[in-house]
Amino acid sequence: MDFGVQVNVYRTSWEEISASVMAMEAGNWDSVWFADHYIPPGADSEQEALTAFEGLSAIATVAGMTKKLRLGNLVLGNTYRNPAHVAKIAGTIDTVSEGRFTLAIGAGWYQREHEAYGWEFPSMKVRQDRFEEACQLIRELIHNNEPVDFTGEHYQIVQGQLSPGSFKDPIPIMVGGTGPKRTLRTLARYGDVMNLDGWAGGGMSLEHYQNKSSILEKHCEDWGRDPNEIRRTLLMPCYLTDDQNLIDRAVKGLGPGTVAGSKDYIIDRIGEFKEAGIAEIMFGGIPSGNVNLLEQFDEEILSAFN
Repeated sequence: MDFGVQVNVYRTSWEEISASVMAMEAGNWDSVWFADHYIPPGADSEQEALTAFEGLSAIATVAGMTKKLRLGNLVLGNTYRNPAHVAKIAGTIDTVSEGRFTLAIGAGWYQREHEAYGWEFPSMKVRQDRFEEACQLIRELIHNNEPVDFTGEHYQIVQGQLSPGSFKDPIPIMVGGTGPKRTLRTLARYGDVMNLDGWAGGGMSLEHYQNKSSILEKHCEDWGRDPNEIRRTLLMPCYLTDDQNLIDRAVKGLGPGTVAGSKDYIIDRIGEFKEAGIAEIMFGGIPSGNVNLLEQFDEEILSAFN
C-alpha cells in the first residue's frame, strides 16, 4: 500500500506548500499531489483574490525539489489546456523527474473560473466528448515513439511527437472521476489509474468503491481489456482525532466522504480498502505547512502498513 497527500495549494503560501513537500520527502510518503484550479473552489468575490497556485507549474517545481516522491495532479482540467500541449508538458516533467509523473486529468467542472479567464464552458455532454477525445489523443502521443496524426471532432494534430516523452515506462494516465456511463468508459479505454474522490460525494464506503469497480470491469470487458491493468487509488479526506465533537465537525465541514476518527479506526478503514484492491491512498484535508500532522500520520498510520 502506497500513501500520498493532496497538498493544499489554495489560500496558502509557497513557503507552507514547500514545508509540506519537504517533510513528505524526508518521511515515508510515496507521492504528492496538487489540485488544478485558477480560483480557489468555493470562493466568493473577495476570496477570488486569494492564492491559487497553477497545478502543472507547481508540480514541475516540486519535481526539482525532490528525488523520491511520485508527482501528479488531482486532477487537471481538460478545458484549461490543449491536450497535446498537456502531453508535451507531461513528457517534460516525467523526464526531469526521472519517471515520477502521473498525468491525471478530468473533464472540468468549475464554471466560474472559465468565466474569469475567458474559457468556453460547454455542456456536460460536450465536455465529456472532448475529454474522451483528449484522453485518446494523449494516450496515442505517450505510447508512440513516432509522429502521430490525429483528426478528431475537437482536436487535431499533424505529425505531432513527444520529445522528450516518457522517461522510461509510458507515463500513466489517471482518468479523474467515476461517472458510470462516460468517465469509467473513458478510463477503461484510455486510462491506467482509477481514482475514487472522497471530496466528490458518494461517501467513502467500501460498497461505493466496489460498485464503481464493478462498472469499470464491465466497461473493460466491453473493450476487451484486462481490468487488472488499471491501478486503483483513493483520495481520502481524513481527520485524525479521538474527540467525537471534532469528528462530527470534521465530517460536517469536509463532507460525508471524510474518514474521521482515531488511529485504529482510520487504520481499519484503510485496511478494508487495501483488501478490496486499492493500491494507494491519497489523504486530503491536511493543511499546507502542518509538518507536525504529516509526521503524526507517518508515525501512526503509515507505519501500520510498512
